[in-house]
Amino acid sequence: MPGLVNVVVIVAVVAIVIARQFRARAIGTERRWWLLPVILAVVSLREPGILDAHHRAESAVLLVGELFIGLVTGLGWGWTTRIWTAPDGVVWTRSSKASGAVWIAGIALRAGVFALGSALGVHRDSSALLLGLAGTLLVRGGVLAFRAQSLGAPSHPAPSRPAPAYGDDERSAWKERV
Repeated sequence: MPGLVNVVVIVAVVAIVIARQFRARAIGTERRWWLLPVILAVVSLREPGILDAHHRAESAVLLVGELFIGLVTGLGWGWTTRIWTAPDGVVWTRSSKASGAVWIAGIALRAGVFALGSALGVHRDSSALLLGLAGTLLVRGGVLAFRAQSLGAPSHPAPSRPAPAYGDDERSAWKERV
């Protein structure tokens, strides 16, 4: 049953994140951006099946690979997200096409880790995927909070242009209305 609960949590979190990432939305630098990833990590780590009892070493290597992919995906996602300050000083964010490409690459790499585990006969529990998702969200939130603080700190004047993101072209950033 806990595996099924993890799958439902993973699907729900991914659906919410994907639905929200391509809409412009205000972000606050004081928000608790780390809370959801920490909750997901705690839920995943309390499951006893995160490592395969019969293939501990192989399972640990695959878990480290899953975490690495999650962290790199979060880093890429955070740096490819458009972020700008509105005239009233509110910091806004919206994922770019490059962010979507980062998500697709992350999913493909995770599928490769799962396939490798299956080929090696290693049982992969959903808690490993949940931990990787927590890492992705934690790093992405940290990068966005860092970028938002550099743009929206009250002691700095609001920049007149959106901060560039990798894969961002100026024309589409200027078209966005808040």
